[in-house]
Amino acid sequence: MTSRLLMSYNAQVERSAMTVREPAGVLGSTRATQILDHDDPLVAAVARRVLSEATPRDALRAAHRIIARDVRPVYSVEDRRRVSRTLRLRRGSCSQRMAALEAVARAVRVRTRVRGLLVDGTFWYPRFPRLKPFVPEQVLLAWPEFRISGAWVPIGELFGSPAPGGDSPGFANKGGETLFDAVARTGVNWDACGTEAGTGSGPACDLSARVVADLGHFDDRDELFTRHGQTLCWTARTLSEPVLGRWSAGATRPTP
Repeated sequence: MTSRLLMSYNAQVERSAMTVREPAGVLGSTRATQILDHDDPLVAAVARRVLSEATPRDALRAAHRIIARDVRPVYSVEDRRRVSRTLRLRRGSCSQRMAALEAVARAVRVRTRVRGLLVDGTFWYPRFPRLKPFVPEQVLLAWPEFRISGAWVPIGELFGSPAPGGDSPGFANKGGETLFDAVARTGVNWDACGTEAGTGSGPACDLSARVVADLGHFDDRDELFTRHGQTLCWTARTLSEPVLGRWSAGATRPTP
């Protein structure tokens, strides 16, 4: 049994209706938002470090490596945290680190948008084997997409996909590797692509079986969270953030 009590009321109402917003007209943007505050000096500093890369894709790959190295992965539950604060703390959840990459992308004039996905909470069981009753039934995931060479490129395809028949393992959602880290070594796809879900065989790591509902595309994650709420309600976030916000991914216990 997973917890529905921890989910925000708005999220439960919206998700029970499984509202889908079609991508038509969702053009994304390069503007700064409350979350993607790329006008902050810390975000701008990362952007300057990648401007010399040959192509926009190379710049985003370089930014990904910087964020992966400098921002420690933790289980923070504050999805609306400003990117500048994540960079100052030097720690962030998978969602917060993806937001950091989005902010840098916008700073170097690459448009971004997000796809809202409701993911089965059991997907996170391997990370919290002793806390399964407290894992929400569904987790809201903001999956970034980048406008590169006239096409939208999801973060799961930013580094390309492993060659067919390769031996790259799938994403098990446990240990120190998060989704943010995994995309650098294997394609991650939330749509069925002809492979067994979660195996990582074939052209990409197919996680489509984990998707409960596709909420469609949004110009930015601010809009997604405003419309659908965060996964956890305010009370749950307030009580759990002091612990989860310092709990390193893969660690057996929170960091003091």
